[in-house]
Amino acid sequence: MCGRFAQFNTREDYLALLPESAQRDIPFDPEPLKRYNVAPGTRVLLLSERDSTLHLDPVHWGYAPGWWDKQPLINARVETAAGSRMFKSLWQHGRAIVFADGWYEWKRNGKEKQPYFIHSKDGQPLFFAAIGSRPFERGDENEGFLIVTAASDEGLVDIHDRRPLVLTPEAALAWMSQDTSGKEAEDIAHEGSLPADAFTWYPVSRAVGNVRNQSADLIQRM
Repeated sequence: MCGRFAQFNTREDYLALLPESAQRDIPFDPEPLKRYNVAPGTRVLLLSERDSTLHLDPVHWGYAPGWWDKQPLINARVETAAGSRMFKSLWQHGRAIVFADGWYEWKRNGKEKQPYFIHSKDGQPLFFAAIGSRPFERGDENEGFLIVTAASDEGLVDIHDRRPLVLTPEAALAWMSQDTSGKEAEDIAHEGSLPADAFTWYPVSRAVGNVRNQSADLIQRM
């Protein structure tokens, strides 16, 4: 599951990790994003490819097509998304990337739940695999995007049984390519994702549970 994450570096910090071959049409912006508590239902910068060029658009986090009469979905399972009625077309034509610096999960500790911040051991930014409804630049409030999740393994299972599908920079570029088929995307999801031992985690303040809290204190170790 991924229901809250942090996105606080500059867009240039994320883009600099992508292969130099990546063509992009993204205005330079040196200001840090400073989003320490990104929640569903908000607009999130989403990286995608159009006309062989990378673009960055603010896109609604949540997906609820017209026939869906429940709460918007925020995650899609990598194991089933490619062939499901709900997500097949998004997997085929709406693959994208969400920049992140880590994510939060809650683990029950007695009667309360303790939040943890999970990030890469080397401190590098992360590329979450995402799928959504194109064209992303239209800014649709109902058919936005979802973060693709995978089963946790090794130590991460102790925190939560699901985690975001985090891709290497090279895999992220291939994932977004409009030349990549749906089947090839399945291979990229399997072979290009970071393993559980690439991450570390620690307990943080329960203040992260309130979406109005957005300060850097949220990622400080308790």
